[in-house]
Amino acid sequence: MEPPENDSQTAQQIILRWDSTASQLPMIFQGDRQEIDRYLQAVDQIQTSIQSTTLSEDDGVDSQSTNAIQIAMARLEDEFRNILITNSTPIDTESLTESVSSAHLTPRTSTDNDEYTTRGEDEALPRDPSSSLLQRIGSSNKFVNCRSMNSIREQDLIPPESISDLRCIAQRMITAGYFRECVQVYGSVRKSVVDGSFKKLGVEKLSIGDIQRLEWEALNAKIVRWIRAAKVCIRVLFASEKRLCKQIFEDLGTAADDACFMETVKGPAIQLFNFAEAISISRRSPEKLFKILDLHDSLLDLLPDIDDVFDSKAAESISIQVTEILSRLAEAARGMLSEFENAVLREPSRVPVPGGTIHPLTRYVMNYISLISDYKQTLGELIVSKPATASRLSGDSNSPDIDFTDHEGQSPLALHLIWIISILHFNLEGKSKHYKDNSLAHLFIMNNVHYIVQKIKSSQELRDMIGDNYLRILTRIFRQAATNHQRATWIGVLHCLRDEGLHSTGSFSSGVSKSALRERFKSFNAIFDEVHRTQSLWLIPDEQLREELRISILEKLIPAYRSFLGRFRNHIESGRHPENYIKFSVEYLETAVLDLFEGYAVNQHSRRRSQ
Repeated sequence: MEPPENDSQTAQQIILRWDSTASQLPMIFQGDRQEIDRYLQAVDQIQTSIQSTTLSEDDGVDSQSTNAIQIAMARLEDEFRNILITNSTPIDTESLTESVSSAHLTPRTSTDNDEYTTRGEDEALPRDPSSSLLQRIGSSNKFVNCRSMNSIREQDLIPPESISDLRCIAQRMITAGYFRECVQVYGSVRKSVVDGSFKKLGVEKLSIGDIQRLEWEALNAKIVRWIRAAKVCIRVLFASEKRLCKQIFEDLGTAADDACFMETVKGPAIQLFNFAEAISISRRSPEKLFKILDLHDSLLDLLPDIDDVFDSKAAESISIQVTEILSRLAEAARGMLSEFENAVLREPSRVPVPGGTIHPLTRYVMNYISLISDYKQTLGELIVSKPATASRLSGDSNSPDIDFTDHEGQSPLALHLIWIISILHFNLEGKSKHYKDNSLAHLFIMNNVHYIVQKIKSSQELRDMIGDNYLRILTRIFRQAATNHQRATWIGVLHCLRDEGLHSTGSFSSGVSKSALRERFKSFNAIFDEVHRTQSLWLIPDEQLREELRISILEKLIPAYRSFLGRFRNHIESGRHPENYIKFSVEYLETAVLDLFEGYAVNQHSRRRSQ
């Protein structure tokens, strides 16, 4: 750099030569480096002159210098703006969002794809993946230089030589008292760049009212996109803007770096977080719980980075807003779990499911509970008290009765899961009463409670939360229902195979009343035919449970029939038309029992009945 000019008049001439109001001139900072240095030296000379003049109170010289410095500041403002615009390109959001997407955890899904809602609508349970930490980012920007600061990934947004020029200009504008103008120019240019990046990230300008009026399906998709975008905005976009502000304005006084940073990002940050705020105060409904938790987890994960990026007094309102949103999301999650419990308890459907199979409500609730266990870390921190509904309904004959003292030592969240299963079982018991056949009602309870047990066993996390004690209670319930089903069905069948009432009074020859025996065989045939016809249409979806129940039936039926047939066959076959009475062979009964619980009609005449 050449020695500074000693003559204030020469400095003023240099300033006037570059007066942008006088003629269209090229940008100084796009030209020769020596000319740039000469111009900056002239500005420094005049500023020194003004300070000296102020001390000597020479008004004539002060007026000329003041005019020159005003012209210089207008010129530097233009130069400042031009350097910013020339080097301001939105970040490569495509590669950043791909990095975020590839970092997602495996989707938290249930193995059961059945859909059901407690509101009677055909909506699936939310099964979108939660978002994980942003992984290291690559970009095609030629000035990119990513470096790690905790989970923040900053980028060099402007090349070093341009940053040096911007800093030189900013220093002189601030010294000359043009701090506000410098901040406004910087903020207007950089905010437009941030807005461009927002647009590419899919962050829309929606009011809280607009967001709350969206249908859940559309909002659900926007939450997924927002979570991805928020990670990029906080950890890359805002963090890089803050770094750029420090590179240009740090130590220039009046907290210029903080002021320029907030001028740039305050509006976009409010726009970004207004979305999460709108979700946090929206209408609560159970199907939203898991997206609320995803949003909560993502914000909680970002909170340390938000505190780092917005760590100044000027940015305090942003951190406070996020903390308040997190609090409301937590309260919303607690409310939604309570809403879900009430919905399960009050679910009103009264139409029996055909064949006593698994009710859609059972599938929905167990899918929901499985997803709750996937979020157990978050919910375990948010749910700190046992179910309020259980206490409120204690002693109500229209509600389940559960003693939580039997589950001491379990977490509040685990108690909520046990309560949900208890009210589901209570609801299912009520639905079973709508079956006209008691045997089918017992089968319905057996199927549904067995399904509950299997869903618990299929997830070690869920099993650990529920506990083996309650699992044993549920197992006893479905086994008792299986026993009740067999009793309701087969006592009448086996009653036909008893000896009582078949012996002739006072007869010492045969001792058997053939007419009573014929009626007994006819009753057995009719009852078994009816059981076979109806219970072939009933359904036990679980193959192992179906086989276990068939085996249990065969173990009771076949020995009794074989013994009865062995004792009385001769009495029938010695008479007329024995085939009218002995219709079934043992082998036929064995095969016929294997038709039961398949859920479709069986042609009873397609196989050989007797031998």
